[in-house]
Amino acid sequence: MLCSLYTITGTVMLFRINHSAGQPIYLQLMQQIRHAIETGVLRHGDLLPGIRTLAEELGVSHNTVAKAYSELEHAGALELRHGSGAYVTAKRPTRSRTEKMRMAQDRISSLVAALQSEGFSEEEIRRLFEAHLLHPTASKEMV
Repeated sequence: MLCSLYTITGTVMLFRINHSAGQPIYLQLMQQIRHAIETGVLRHGDLLPGIRTLAEELGVSHNTVAKAYSELEHAGALELRHGSGAYVTAKRPTRSRTEKMRMAQDRISSLVAALQSEGFSEEEIRRLFEAHLLHPTASKEMV
């Protein structure tokens, strides 16, 4: 798993790439940027790291980062300015979406705490979540 840490408008943003997740890297980047926008970590007008800079930090092809940025631009979340960078254009979702995110985070925190009290390690919990998200029907069959 590769990580890259950036400070954007005083807020720390951590990009995490998991090569063994079975999901394309550009999709992982897109999901992380969307999540940062939804939770308010990234705001309208924030500048993201340059394509080449982020690619070098993560050890991936610049084409991978460019594809993620391009897809997000097409979705209306980013504006790519040649020579200037990628800027967040998506507004934070409505309060109800934010509240839903907070409630979901609370539920996940409770679940993680319960699993830890049952003796599961953080790595085991992470693998359970990843397995469920990648193969939801297979994880139900295991129960």
